[in-house]
Amino acid sequence: MPEQHPLESAFDAGAADFERLAPSLWNPMGNALVAAADVHLGEQILDACCGGGAITIPAAQSAGPDGAVDGVDISADLLDVARRKAGTLSLDNAAFHRSDILAWQPDTQYDVVLCGYAVFFLPDMDAGVRHLVSLLRSGGRLALTTWADGSLTEFSSMLYRHCVAVAGEGAPATTGARDNMYAINTPEKATAWLQGLGLEQVEAVHTPAPVQLNPELAWSVVLGSALRLLLPEDPAATEKVKEAFLAELGEDYTLNADTLVVTAVKP
Repeated sequence: MPEQHPLESAFDAGAADFERLAPSLWNPMGNALVAAADVHLGEQILDACCGGGAITIPAAQSAGPDGAVDGVDISADLLDVARRKAGTLSLDNAAFHRSDILAWQPDTQYDVVLCGYAVFFLPDMDAGVRHLVSLLRSGGRLALTTWADGSLTEFSSMLYRHCVAVAGEGAPATTGARDNMYAINTPEKATAWLQGLGLEQVEAVHTPAPVQLNPELAWSVVLGSALRLLLPEDPAATEKVKEAFLAELGEDYTLNADTLVVTAVKP
């Protein structure tokens, strides 16, 4: 990967915090996505933007020793987390690769392409998903998760308000991803989007995902995600944001992490 991806340093820096959300969010939703994709024994699978392996691991387990899963991500630190998980479980059919997913060109076509909470980070979301679909065989399945309408909204708006109060007004660093999320955040919008890209048998299911956060875990949500890009560059200013944000959030906050689980078939 010759040039650093714009989000690479953010996800490397936040890898440990990202992983703290695994038990309450990434793992259950990863299992749900693999189940929705109906992964079979012996299938060839791509986990696009695999992060810490919350989807790769259950996909490799479902595919069995005669199947194979490629986990691809830009973050070396998250890939290390995923490799350790696979090694602990002796999942020799899972391989991990550091690459921008848009540059990923395997030697074979996949039966299933999975993508968890990442399509909205693609700079051109339509073109990016067309690339993922191009990696599928005819009749192969695409399955993805994305944030549902209202998900994370209160939490992220509160954080941004405190960032502005401390560091002044500025354009959110995640504007493109936010606009992409809003474009596909209901079952109707997500279904129409994938149908418009030529996919068939599209289904989008709203899945409630409330996550209980104490202050420590709440700050891990910030540091372990692209929300960290909203924080001021000055560490002292960031500490002021943290103090004010967590004070408003309280000791026991329920994060709305409602998710759309979307599946489709390549003609």
